[in-house]
Amino acid sequence: MSKTKAILKDAMILTAITLVAGFLLGLVFQVTAAPREKAAKAQTEAAYKSVFEKASSFEDVKDFDGDAATKLLHKADGNYSTVKITGLCEAKDSSGKSLGYVITLVTKSYGGDATLAMGVTNEGVMNGYSITDISDTPGLGMKAKESKFMNQFKDLAAGTYHVTKSSPAGDGEIEAISGATITSKAITDAINAGFVYFKSLTGGGQ
Repeated sequence: MSKTKAILKDAMILTAITLVAGFLLGLVFQVTAAPREKAAKAQTEAAYKSVFEKASSFEDVKDFDGDAATKLLHKADGNYSTVKITGLCEAKDSSGKSLGYVITLVTKSYGGDATLAMGVTNEGVMNGYSITDISDTPGLGMKAKESKFMNQFKDLAAGTYHVTKSSPAGDGEIEAISGATITSKAITDAINAGFVYFKSLTGGGQ
């Protein structure tokens, strides 16, 4: 066999292997698509339920526009340039009565984007938040998922809050996670932004 024919043969073999591998990867992706979608939906539902325990169902707000919501933030008083609103749903009880909203936000934290859902009742009281994605340093920024920090946000009235290193925190203040002030501020900024958006939904202004 000539050198040219050998090269062509090897190229054909490699091409065949690539095509088969690509086909198998595509098949695996299709087979696992439904389970992955189901798992993602379950994770989202769990996050919503954790910030609205009394809700029986969560319905996406049909006319929600993430770009418009984010632009509203960027025009508001305060520095919300690193926060985006990516989702909005209405929490309802078993009779279909509205209890409030779950707002999904993305904020820039120490390790990159952090995604969280916050629940706010129609009366403007926050139930809490749930982080669905964060890439911060284990043992530091990840403490934003621990109850010691998270509990500071329960039952907060819609407003603007500031991070402090002092302990205990005063009125209108959130005590920072030790060694993770950037993360603490990122989460607090997101919550403040969520309150701004909530007020726009209920006609409360900024």
